[in-house]
Amino acid sequence: MSEHRPIQAASPPGNYGHLPFRFTRLDTGKILVTSEAGDFHVLDSSTFSTFARREPLGDTGILRSLEAKHLLYKASPETAVRLLATKLRTRKSFLRGGPSLHIFVVTLGCDHGCHYCQVSRRLHSSGRYDMSFETATAAVDRLFDSPSQHLTVEFQGGEPLLAFPVIRHIVELIQARNVQERRQIVFSITSTLHHLTDEVLEFMRIHDFQVSTSLDGPTDLHNANRPLPNGDAHALTVQGLQRARQVLGDESLSAITTLTRRSLERPREIVDEYVRLGFRSIFLRPLSPYGFAKKSERRLGYTVQDYLGFYKAALGYVLEINRHGYLIEEAYAKILLSSILTPFPTTYVDLRSPVGSGFGTLVYNYDGGVYASDEGRMLKEVGNNSLRLGSVTDSYQTLMRSPAMELLAASGLAETLPGCSDCAFVPYCGPDPAGSLSRHGDPVGHRAESEHCQRHMGLFKILFGHLAEGAPDTLRIFDDWVHGALSTAKAT
Repeated sequence: MSEHRPIQAASPPGNYGHLPFRFTRLDTGKILVTSEAGDFHVLDSSTFSTFARREPLGDTGILRSLEAKHLLYKASPETAVRLLATKLRTRKSFLRGGPSLHIFVVTLGCDHGCHYCQVSRRLHSSGRYDMSFETATAAVDRLFDSPSQHLTVEFQGGEPLLAFPVIRHIVELIQARNVQERRQIVFSITSTLHHLTDEVLEFMRIHDFQVSTSLDGPTDLHNANRPLPNGDAHALTVQGLQRARQVLGDESLSAITTLTRRSLERPREIVDEYVRLGFRSIFLRPLSPYGFAKKSERRLGYTVQDYLGFYKAALGYVLEINRHGYLIEEAYAKILLSSILTPFPTTYVDLRSPVGSGFGTLVYNYDGGVYASDEGRMLKEVGNNSLRLGSVTDSYQTLMRSPAMELLAASGLAETLPGCSDCAFVPYCGPDPAGSLSRHGDPVGHRAESEHCQRHMGLFKILFGHLAEGAPDTLRIFDDWVHGALSTAKAT
């Protein structure tokens, strides 16, 4: 729920005025109050009622804290509003640079048969679904048309290493052109690691690649989720990890897990597998409602409440492991906590408002199509072209003025959407036009039926529950995740 009133000068009885705020009741019964710029305070029901009525707050410490968090002001509102606006500009500063994440889908070819695959992979044989050098060259032109000084170039598939010559062409083209452009560029790749060679690893080392792979848990679970004809997918992934670590170092490698229905029964075993293999991060990612995953949803899927029950148990176990001295972060929690506990914009484009699709991300498909997001590309595979901006041969201006971008601009600002505009969590969240298109057929959707909305509201409540409880060891672990103590641990 929210409270929006014209900002007026402070007046009796409390001698303070309200700045815009939203609020919600946590599971503990306490009230979470959030500011327009994402500061927050947790109040008991009685104190919140006093605050809502603008009556005198007996505790001057609470009064000062609410003022510092831009939830009230004590004198003229002009200065308070200017300070709030400055904070809001900082939180939305990602808008200044344009798209910074550029995803190159160099092939749809893949030799796995994952039932939950969200990318509509194809059997790799003839190279029919590989990106051509001409398409790759045009996509690099669009990359440098983006005004952002900080560019992340991410290679995806299928299995992108099956099209390594295209990757080499793109990277070498970017590096040559960047001698004059002088942008800050990071290369990353999402791969099974089954097709690593000495040549590939040396190339990745020279160009300082960040590498992400999929690891769904112990051997039997991983192989059930990610079947590989005539092969042990788990064993090959572990072998690839060992080879990559020897050349690239631990810091360059990460893994994410995709959770099927069978995964939800084994939160501890999944976390234990990441610890056993030496990871310092685990991303407990739910199924995505696209591609093959949508077709398999009835067999592999689960409810949001089932996922949240799993997540709460797994997060509790991760915290327990940290308390016993092994530092490992849960990446989903880290992303959300970074938005909650810092004034800076999130680097996770899926939770930006305005939406990260198109405004923060461009996707170059193997066939030359340009999409606002990877999810937009997946929609196209099931016949929905709503988020296709155009072709790599179109100008950057044409792409950014396309009907798809107009649709995203009209539906991608969470603060204006029904069900989001009055949500206490909206300063840390973003809309999901692609998900709404996939599930409801329109880019706004209906929050009561939105998996994206229900999931993130549940996750925020779990995390704010921990923050409100205030256990010192939990707060210290969260602070380490957000402010990088793990980076120090990883480096030592």
